[in-house]
Amino acid sequence: MQKYILRRLLHLIPILIGVSLISFFVMHLAPGDPTALFINPNVEPQELARVRANFGLDQPIYIQYAKWLWSALRLDFGRSYITGQPVINEIMERLPATLLLMIASYILTMLIAIPLGVLSAVKKGTLFDNAVTIFSFMGMAIPSFWLGLMLMLLFSVQLDWFPAIGMISFSVRDANIFVRSINIAWHMVLPVTTMTILSLAGITRYQRAAMLEVLNKDFIKVARAKGLSERVVVFRHALRNALIPIVTILGLSLPGLFGGAFIIETIFAWPGMGRLGVQAIFARNYPLIMGIVIMSAVLIILGNLLADIGYAIVDPRIRYAKK
Repeated sequence: MQKYILRRLLHLIPILIGVSLISFFVMHLAPGDPTALFINPNVEPQELARVRANFGLDQPIYIQYAKWLWSALRLDFGRSYITGQPVINEIMERLPATLLLMIASYILTMLIAIPLGVLSAVKKGTLFDNAVTIFSFMGMAIPSFWLGLMLMLLFSVQLDWFPAIGMISFSVRDANIFVRSINIAWHMVLPVTTMTILSLAGITRYQRAAMLEVLNKDFIKVARAKGLSERVVVFRHALRNALIPIVTILGLSLPGLFGGAFIIETIFAWPGMGRLGVQAIFARNYPLIMGIVIMSAVLIILGNLLADIGYAIVDPRIRYAKK
């Protein structure tokens, strides 16, 4: 297992280089450059050329990429065009807020989706199964921005139960850690609920389908023939086998969570990496955009690695042999 993990980590290098190469060239396909957004339109052409030269934008794109890649290999992603701060510092300041939302949504999704999918499969064709099916299709059809705005309108504007924006109230910033933690959790309710509902629908359907397939296997019929209770058959024998495809889906859902974080964090003004990325895109802040792309790719790849490790935990028969 250790050698397998090491090989996967070494594979990060060519994958990240490929991601950075595509992202860098696609980003520069947009017309114009960052100087057009914050330079006075009446500025002299010579001054504009000097600013572009300071940013290195006057050089051929392949030279720009080569210089960026050489710096990135030393974990130097440059400085933000807007603030002048190192990109890595700005990302690290925002990353914990994004991970807080994603981990909370991830855990909540698993705690709800897996039992729902199992019960839906066991109670196939019942009113409960039909209700879960309708809920799942509705969840897959609802746009994330619309759901977030509707939850904000209902629970923040009309009912005034939860705060609509931000991560912490200004009045408790200097309070003790317990009060601040409770306040942050209160601010998390709406964004985490939005992300969870959107993830819940698909995972529930996959869990139901996987469970139905396992329940029709011969070893389940043998377990029932031995006189084992239905609860033991479902949760001890069937569930563990049905979790294998769900581990795959959970790993593949990470890109969707990151993509959703860009929208959700913008709607709820959550000070995370997703909101920072949206601001960087609008400002054409190339170094910050590239830093966020690379950081997102690293987290997604590591998430998929954890999913592969999860296979061996769920099914002891799976072993990653030396190749």
